[in-house]
Amino acid sequence: MSANAITTDRNPDLLVGEGDRPAWNQPDRRRRAFHNMHTVFRYSLGIRAPEVLRLRKVVDRRIGDLPSVRRLTGTPHFSGMVAARDGSILFETYAPDFGPHQAHSVQSITKTTMNLVVGLLIERGQIDPGRAVGHYLPDIGSGYAAATVQDVLDMNVINDYSEDYSDPLASVFLQEAAMGWRLPGSDGREVTNREFVRSLRSADVTNRTGLVQYKSANTDVIGEIAERVSGRLLRDMLIDIVEAAGLEGTFHIGTDRAGTPIINGGACLTARDLARYALLFVRGGRGVGGQQVGSRAFIETTRTRKGVAYAAPRDWQRYSNHTVTDGQCVGHGGYGGQYMLANPDTGVVVVFFSVLENADAYDPAYSAEVIRMAEEVTRLTPY
Repeated sequence: MSANAITTDRNPDLLVGEGDRPAWNQPDRRRRAFHNMHTVFRYSLGIRAPEVLRLRKVVDRRIGDLPSVRRLTGTPHFSGMVAARDGSILFETYAPDFGPHQAHSVQSITKTTMNLVVGLLIERGQIDPGRAVGHYLPDIGSGYAAATVQDVLDMNVINDYSEDYSDPLASVFLQEAAMGWRLPGSDGREVTNREFVRSLRSADVTNRTGLVQYKSANTDVIGEIAERVSGRLLRDMLIDIVEAAGLEGTFHIGTDRAGTPIINGGACLTARDLARYALLFVRGGRGVGGQQVGSRAFIETTRTRKGVAYAAPRDWQRYSNHTVTDGQCVGHGGYGGQYMLANPDTGVVVVFFSVLENADAYDPAYSAEVIRMAEEVTRLTPY
């Protein structure tokens, strides 16, 4: 066959189409994509644990009777929900097109891995959160060089990165080409995720609004600092976390072309396994074999310190140390409708998967409702 007879088509999932969004993120295809996101990424890594945290059903009927739970698990958005404490599943239910053995994209819930990683590095004296990012990454761009590590951890930095989900040309979507979530632009040039972050600029990184300035690129900066100071790859840190959590299925995470994990939002796992992971936060970062992958003191500080406030309708929450807290629970949401919450006081964790099929995959009122429901469940004490 002659070379000029070979024809190709652009990858249909990753091709940018209507609204300047890739095909997988079109509203009518988003639900299928979130249920199979680990097959959408151009590059990915899979990790499995040798020892699995045993979970047995000990149903707490109070959870299913809560009006908030009944409402949110009955919407068309819903995919799955698990509540757990110690080695027990207190509540579990799924949509007809989803189930306990299916991996779901958790999007920005992935960011919480850096609370564990950085907390341990701070405890060991390897990171000083008051130092400027440029101290640890001398080659970083002006978007982060003058910011303190603490401000990056708290989403408290001003730069030209935009995470406006209503704007298809916002940085958060343009970054997808570097993350392997969409095809590169017309020039065909592919940059790595870290090259993309280095292109960000700021004349003054100081946040004077008093409110959260949410930027997914912050997580990439934190992850690179962790690699630099520890001399270990993010891949190896994630292996430690997966093994400590005792996950049963595969922890899928997208990577960029260089193989760097997309820790700002690339993880996919089952609801049960995300609950196993969340239990690390109620155990103070202690793993199933006693290994320490997070800092109990750092997690405690995370929920008691001031952090940076959210605007309404989530104004009871604040961003602190790469998690979201109300002063009791710690957790994080994910683009499209996911939430994970852990309550160290009661030991209860809640995982909620859903897929918003509106144009922006974003609804602040819906997110606030999900969080309130999860908080209500985590505050149930044992019979």
